[in-house]
Amino acid sequence: MRKCFLMLALWLFWPHELKASFAVEDVSPEKILLELSLQIKEVNIFYHKKIAQQQFLLDQLMRDLIFNSDDQKKVDLLITKTLIEQQIQELESQNKAEIAKVRYLKGLQIIKILYEKVLSLDHHFASIITFNEINKMVNPNQYPEFGKLKELVSSKREKKSGFELSSLLGTNMVASIVQTFSNLLVSSLSRSEREAELAKVDCILDFSLRMQNDLNTIYFETAFLQNNNQKIKRDIEILFRDYTKSIGYTSTLEICRSIDDWENLTQKMEDYLKKMKSTNGNAQFKMQVNIDFPIDRLLQFIAQYNNFIDQGGKFYEKFNVILNSYENEKTCETKLPLEYKKLKADVNLAIEKFNVAYKPVEINGSKMKEILYGINEFD
Repeated sequence: MRKCFLMLALWLFWPHELKASFAVEDVSPEKILLELSLQIKEVNIFYHKKIAQQQFLLDQLMRDLIFNSDDQKKVDLLITKTLIEQQIQELESQNKAEIAKVRYLKGLQIIKILYEKVLSLDHHFASIITFNEINKMVNPNQYPEFGKLKELVSSKREKKSGFELSSLLGTNMVASIVQTFSNLLVSSLSRSEREAELAKVDCILDFSLRMQNDLNTIYFETAFLQNNNQKIKRDIEILFRDYTKSIGYTSTLEICRSIDDWENLTQKMEDYLKKMKSTNGNAQFKMQVNIDFPIDRLLQFIAQYNNFIDQGGKFYEKFNVILNSYENEKTCETKLPLEYKKLKADVNLAIEKFNVAYKPVEINGSKMKEILYGINEFD
């Protein structure tokens, strides 16, 4: 009877519903961690108060045992003592189970939020500049002005002088520039005509020769970041699989997200906790460990994600320095390719995203203890 009354009291006076909301709009991992801290504190206060009440009854009963000389009453008191001790143990078990539930569900929310960030990064890297676009920027052969100059000097050169490139070398930037200048020198154009024609392509050639290596560096290092993001994506999908395996959920993170199956996943957790409460001894301990272990894996992934975002932000800051290092940018401003200006804007936007939208998850020492052990810093 007393047990039934206690369960009714728990239901009536429970301060907040502990079902997780899996909406990610305007929700940061830091907000989830703050909610985790508050809910752990709430749970502990609630159960500590109930345990203190039972402990008070137990202390009174122990005094009665000492001063009571009636054997039958002592037997009754001992039976009641056992019931109270069992009640305390049950409350402590329920306290641990509720803490585990809060930590587990908040962990799932963090996984969902980070997965959305990783997918956003995936989209970001898929839309970055390609090698062909880099080649268009730094290869003079891609510019109509340079093409016209090549045709002009080829038609004006002396037949016995100069040379023609093979189709393979004709697309090579350096070979093409060398050939064009060689033909220009032996052409029938006057000095003033040569200078006038060169003036039409001087910015193109200057930009190509100065920025080719730098732009290639940006491309290859961005490809490196993209590969690392693919690894991050695989790792969080593996984390989700391991995180949910113990509670009997079998769908992948991608499928769970696509069909919005978070409520079903939460119900699986509820069913698992009910089963854990109905067991005892080693079986219950094993079930507890099964849901505690993924929390540690989550923290490891958060550290991995933070390192990647920190690395990515530094890479893009480096790209920004590279793109702003072209010393003749003002002189050639009207002749520079639009792709170059777009790339500069994209890099600045990426820096902002790495500092804001993709920013690392901040977890200090006290938050780490709350996630790992369910210990609130005010306990």
